[in-house]
Amino acid sequence: MEEREWGSLTPDQKRESLFEAWLSPQGIEFASPEAEKAYRERVARIRDAATLKKPDRVPVCPMVGFFPAFYAGFTPQEVMYDYDKLVQAFKKYVLDFEPDAHGGAIGPGPGRFFEILDYRLYAWPGHGVSPMHSYQCLEGEYMKEDEYDALIQDPSNYFLSTYLPRIFKALEPLQKIPPLTNILEMYSAFSVVNFIPFGMPDVQEALHKLMEAGNEAVRWIGYALAHDRELAAAGFPGFFGGGTKAPFDIIGDTLRGTRGIMMDMFRRPEKILKAVEVFTPLAVKMGASMARQSGNPLVFIPLHKGADGFMSDEQFRKFYWPSLRDVLVGLIEEGCVPLPWAEGGYNSRLDVIRDVPEGKVIWGFDRTDMVEARKKLEGISCIGGNMPIDLLSIGTPEQVRDYARKLIEEVAGEGGYIMMTGAVMDEVKPENVRAMIEAVKEYGVY
Repeated sequence: MEEREWGSLTPDQKRESLFEAWLSPQGIEFASPEAEKAYRERVARIRDAATLKKPDRVPVCPMVGFFPAFYAGFTPQEVMYDYDKLVQAFKKYVLDFEPDAHGGAIGPGPGRFFEILDYRLYAWPGHGVSPMHSYQCLEGEYMKEDEYDALIQDPSNYFLSTYLPRIFKALEPLQKIPPLTNILEMYSAFSVVNFIPFGMPDVQEALHKLMEAGNEAVRWIGYALAHDRELAAAGFPGFFGGGTKAPFDIIGDTLRGTRGIMMDMFRRPEKILKAVEVFTPLAVKMGASMARQSGNPLVFIPLHKGADGFMSDEQFRKFYWPSLRDVLVGLIEEGCVPLPWAEGGYNSRLDVIRDVPEGKVIWGFDRTDMVEARKKLEGISCIGGNMPIDLLSIGTPEQVRDYARKLIEEVAGEGGYIMMTGAVMDEVKPENVRAMIEAVKEYGVY
């Protein structure tokens, strides 16, 4: 659809268009009529739950980390470097357990890409942590306390010349590149001098590293997209069409870091508020553009620093929620269905997060009281969660079945609930994953 035609649609028309695209994916030749029927049923099931209608049963969509690798007999390191093993493992997980939707095979990420750019922000399997372990964030102040103005005035230039060179060692020479907005008139020496850094050997080497990393990214995504198409043909839709972040988390997670952003709430609150204002439309555009490109309206938003105990209710209402709500509303206006995933507990936030358009948001919960969440959000938002990872890791299948049944009895209601795990699954028991999914299919029928 052309941009002008898309812009003339109402938010509801845009959302319906994206749901239709999700129901009828372009370029997919289904393996059989049965596979096509199953695919459509699964998408319709999630759509009905998301829009507070009563589906045929509760959808079950576990959040997956490295579980497919362990289940297939591979290490996390292997699936990050061997893309054949990556798609083999994630395909096996979906076909063996048959969830209603899957998260694709992009979660592990491409290890070789990270090596090429010498990534400093995370340790990854076989590179800073054991080949058997998941990622480890290496927190730091990758944006200094006196750099808010530079970020606010020109975020793209700040990322190119400051932030990226700090988190990718191979890109350190890009600090020499001036703002591209300095190039105003090609006949002027004042513009030509801005190209001089591109002639420097270290800058050219950094640009070559970028191209090498780009080639690796293209190779990796080719496998991931082929995996998605193959599973769609077999009857299994992807869960997410795009992703974005809460503006406060953009600043607090990997720019200022936890310690930095906590201090800034007291020392420079106005700078935080201005920065999140700058990032809000960028966050909307990121999620909406990905959803439209994929033809799937669900936009995943992992929430980190708004959890209970990180900040007071007053701080949440001041620093975190207003810009997050603006992102949610902005995505809704673009026809998307935001799925903010509230990691940790959101028990003290439930009264605040009620303030969203009805039937347009899916709230995923980790350690939030689901009965209270259902009570507070009834008729407002679909809720998902909160199957505990510790139960899946050390519990028994009987305990998992009992927990799933209780969740369904207490919060499934007449629709508007999706069974999800409270966090991503890594080293959990396969028999417990199976028990969870089978319990939903048995007890979750409306």
